[in-house]
Amino acid sequence: MASDLQQPTQILSRFQQDFNDLFRPFSEPPCGFSADDKSAITGEWIPPVNIHEAGSQFFISINTPRMDAKDVELSIENGILSIKAERKLHRNEYRNGYYRNDCGQENFYRRVSLPESADPAKISTKFRDGVLTITLGKR
Repeated sequence: MASDLQQPTQILSRFQQDFNDLFRPFSEPPCGFSADDKSAITGEWIPPVNIHEAGSQFFISINTPRMDAKDVELSIENGILSIKAERKLHRNEYRNGYYRNDCGQENFYRRVSLPESADPAKISTKFRDGVLTITLGKR
């Protein structure tokens, strides 16, 4: 009889565990970042970033689909490149007697430590097809 009473609680406990596992990726920091390092990456989504060095330059490219160059803000302070982007979405639609109003926003904030050989005065940017490319010259 004891096993019959435990079975519903075991099912409920398993359901609670599965539910928690479903939302765990949204509450934990991304892989490679400690829980107390909140300044490294914040935002609703984390775009992929590629960093490489070629010759006398560093290249940083960020995939930012559905964003324009005007949505992105860059700053360099104390050897750290900060990339902030925010895109607001507002769409009104009236069809078949129904009115639809969608509002929202997408944003992210990334910080990248620059090597000491990077020269912040030699920075250029290019935005094409949703990819932001930042080029930094070396000292």
